[in-house]
Amino acid sequence: MFRLRALLKAVTTRSRALNLHVLVLVLVLGVGFLVSHYLHIVLGPVDPTDGSEVEVYVPPRSTTAAIAGLLHRAGVINDPLAFRLLARWRGVDGLLKAGEYRFSRDMAMNEIIDKLVAGEVVTYSFTIPEGYTLSLIADKLSSLGFVDRERFVALAHDPSFVPEFVPHDALDVIPHPVEGYLFPDTYVLTREATEEDILRMMLDRFREVFNDEMRQRAEELGMTVHEVVTLASIIEAEARVAAERPIISGVYHNRLRIGMKLDADPTVRYVLDVGAERPLFRKDLEVDSPYNTYRNAGLPPGPINNPGLASIEAALYPADVDYLYFVSKGDGTGEHAFSETYAEHLQNLRKYQK
Repeated sequence: MFRLRALLKAVTTRSRALNLHVLVLVLVLGVGFLVSHYLHIVLGPVDPTDGSEVEVYVPPRSTTAAIAGLLHRAGVINDPLAFRLLARWRGVDGLLKAGEYRFSRDMAMNEIIDKLVAGEVVTYSFTIPEGYTLSLIADKLSSLGFVDRERFVALAHDPSFVPEFVPHDALDVIPHPVEGYLFPDTYVLTREATEEDILRMMLDRFREVFNDEMRQRAEELGMTVHEVVTLASIIEAEARVAAERPIISGVYHNRLRIGMKLDADPTVRYVLDVGAERPLFRKDLEVDSPYNTYRNAGLPPGPINNPGLASIEAALYPADVDYLYFVSKGDGTGEHAFSETYAEHLQNLRKYQK
């Protein structure tokens, strides 16, 4: 009887211990499930079905806590504290970059942190066409909201932005020192880009394009970089057909070689600040300006616009022609009639200009 009681007691004790173990296991699994479920909620997407984008601007020097608050208010994370703890656990606390971002409510918290660490900010682009002047560039950038027009133009005249190619002795007669060196291209920038940043970007692009080979070619022609760009700007304004650029360049090179005035309408238009749609009159050609190539031999003091690569290459590699004159055919094609003698030129004038 004693042994039976002892056996029953032992079985009961073991049963209680087993039940306790089972209970502990159930509690652990339950807590684990709850924690896992909680983490899935707070670290997962706010709404897995909502892919619409939300713009969030993170100011410079923002703390992780401040960023967490911005994201929570924007509705793209569930829990600011969980965001801060996850950033610290990942070792990226303090490495989240400022800027303008686009997030969606179906992004998990880890994805959002990845984007902030990588600095995948929103970018904007703008394109400057060949032949635009500083004034037109300022107008376009201002209309797009990238610059304050007055500040942009003022900075363009700041001595610190004067390109190294511009002769110092010409600065008194050049209205816009950066004219010719704001290279026409497509540029990509962020919301934080300032007027200074955009000016430097465009000037640096010119320095990249006008490479050592081009500088060597300019030396072979006996021209400075500034003279090449000045000539290229006139070619840019005259040429409407790509194939004619080297030919027009050849005409101007021929005139420069023999000391003949360029008689280039675009230089007068630059002085008068009028577009090609407005006809020039005889009195216009008498305007007193060093840029008026009807009154002054040689190149004007500086570029009259910002030429593209094709016009720069045409200025460096003119066609081997004997032409000294050309006139627009006026037929809507943009083509010109070229001639070697003044008599031929007069015939073309009578033929194409009414």
